[in-house]
Amino acid sequence: MPHITDEILFLALIVGLVLIPRALQRLRIPAPLTSFGLGMAATALLSGFEQEATLALLATLGISSLFLFAGLEIDTEDLAKGKWPLLGHLLVRSLTLAGGAWLAMTLFGFGWQTAALLALALLTPSTGFILDTLAGLGLTPPERYWVTIKAVGGELLALAVLFVVLQAASPQQLAASSAALVAMIVGLPLLFMLLGRYLAPHAPGSEFSLLVMVGLISAYLTYQLGVYYLVGAFLAGFVARLLRRRLPALASDANLHAIRLFASFFVPFYFFHRGMAVPGGAMTVQALQIGGALTLAVLPLRIGALWLQRRVINRDESVMASLRVATALTPTLIFTLVLATILRERYGISDALYGGLLVYAAASTLLPSMLLGKPFDFDITLSEPRRPAGEPDEDAAEAALVATAREVQR
Repeated sequence: MPHITDEILFLALIVGLVLIPRALQRLRIPAPLTSFGLGMAATALLSGFEQEATLALLATLGISSLFLFAGLEIDTEDLAKGKWPLLGHLLVRSLTLAGGAWLAMTLFGFGWQTAALLALALLTPSTGFILDTLAGLGLTPPERYWVTIKAVGGELLALAVLFVVLQAASPQQLAASSAALVAMIVGLPLLFMLLGRYLAPHAPGSEFSLLVMVGLISAYLTYQLGVYYLVGAFLAGFVARLLRRRLPALASDANLHAIRLFASFFVPFYFFHRGMAVPGGAMTVQALQIGGALTLAVLPLRIGALWLQRRVINRDESVMASLRVATALTPTLIFTLVLATILRERYGISDALYGGLLVYAAASTLLPSMLLGKPFDFDITLSEPRRPAGEPDEDAAEAALVATAREVQR
C-alpha cells in the first residue's frame, strides 16, 4: 500500500505541475515561481517520499534540456551583426560584476569566490526564459534583437566566469579542469560527426535522441568537474548549432522543436524539486528583508545602467524603447537559483541570505510580466521563431509575392 500511495502522489504531482502553474498565469504569476512555491508547500506532504530519486532525475533532465536548448538557440550570425555594441555591453557587464564582487567583499566580508558568485547571482539574466517570452512582451523586432544578443552574450560571459571561479581553489585544479573542458570542446564535434556519419543514417529520426544523449553526458561531465550541469548541456547545444551546415538534421528546426517540447515538460520538475529543498531558515522575516533590500538596491541600478547604455549606443531610440529593452533583461531566476544553491551547499552562506536571494529572483522575474506583457511560461513552443533585426518575415514575403503574381495575371 505505501508503494501504491507514492505512485498516486507522483501522478498527482505531474497533473498539478501541468495544470496549476498555467491556471495561475492569468494572474500574471510566472509559472516557474508557481512550481517553486508548490515544491515548498509539498515539503511536509512528501516527507519520506520513496520516489525522491525519480524526482531528482526529472529535475536534472529539466535543467539540462533547458540549457541544451539555450545552446541550440545561439545564432553566431546574430552576434556578429551587433558585435561592437555587444562587446561594449560585455565590457560594462564585466565591470559591474567586478564592482559587485568588490562591494560584497568590502561591505560584508565575503571571500572572493563567494562574492563573485553572489554578483553573478544578482546580475546575470536568465537567457532561456527571456528569449522564450520576447514574443509576448510587446517589443519591436529591433528591440527583440538587442535583448537577444545582450542576454546571450551575458550568459556566455557568466558561464565562463562561473567555471573559473568554481575551479580557482588551486592552480592545479583550474589547469586540470580547463584541460578537461578543452578536451570536451574538441571531442564534442568529433562525437557528433561520428554519430551523424555512422549511426544516424542507419537509424532515421534518431537525431533528437542522440542530441539529448550527448547533452546529458556533457552535463554530467561538467557536474563531475564541479561546475554544475548547465555548462556541459549548454556547450553541447552550442556545438550542435555550429555543426548545423555539416549535420543539418542534428540542429534542424524539427529537432529544435522537439527539444523545446522535451524541456517544457521537464523544467517544472526542476523548480518543484528546488522548492522542496528550501530550508526552514530561508522562510523568515529576515530573509524577506534581505530580499527586499537586494531588490530595491540592485534592480533599479541594473535597469538604469542598461537604459543608459542603450541611450549612449543608440541615441535615435526613444526613451521608452530603451526602458523596455532594459526591463526585458531583468529576470535572473535560473542563475540566481542555481548559484544560491551552490553558495549555500559549498560556501555556507546563511539560510537567511539564501532566502533573500530567492525573494530577489522572484521579484526580478515578476517585473517584466507585470510591466510589459504576459508572464513566463514553460510552454516555450508558444514563442515566435526568433529572427535577426531587419530579416524579412518569410510568410509575409510569400504573401506579398502571391499578391504580386495575382496582379500580374489580371
